[in-house]
Amino acid sequence: MLIVAIEETTIDAVVKFEVEYFFRRRSRMNESAFRENIVELLKGGQAHLKIEKALKGVGESIRVARPKGSDHSIWDLVEHLRIAQDDILKYMFDSAYEEMNFPDDYWPPKDKAPTNEEWNHSVEGLIGGVKRLIELVEDRSFDLTAAIPHGEWRTYLREVLLAADHSAYHLGQIVQLRKLLEA
Repeated sequence: MLIVAIEETTIDAVVKFEVEYFFRRRSRMNESAFRENIVELLKGGQAHLKIEKALKGVGESIRVARPKGSDHSIWDLVEHLRIAQDDILKYMFDSAYEEMNFPDDYWPPKDKAPTNEEWNHSVEGLIGGVKRLIELVEDRSFDLTAAIPHGEWRTYLREVLLAADHSAYHLGQIVQLRKLLEA
């Protein structure tokens, strides 16, 4: 543990406590801290965008719009994220899992605008999938580092991080589309 020599004024005592806490938590990554960090990654915040923030106020008029040079609309990206996340969850827990055809099975039809019901289903499904991943990570009785029985060499942790990374990438694309469409 790093000990910082600081004069004991009130502010200095607070700084000393925060520095010691930071190094104690970061230098000895126990299972609780490990799981907490993964949950923070899944929820978004800090350096990662929250799904709710990325999609807040997305109106019907821009859901299917594609700016010049863009292959996908906001709807395409949201539905793709939901489909891919559902696929990851099925892969993790369904021993009869059958691989989907990439890329066709992972994207909605290009020329179909979603109804409000389809949009809401997609957004709620995406958020619900994240909640299922968080529940899994928070379950201390579940070994995240275990290999998925039917998953060759892949672990549950790998799949959780894959879902988080995939979401972060496409949420960034959604933000860029919104900027182009609302500018």
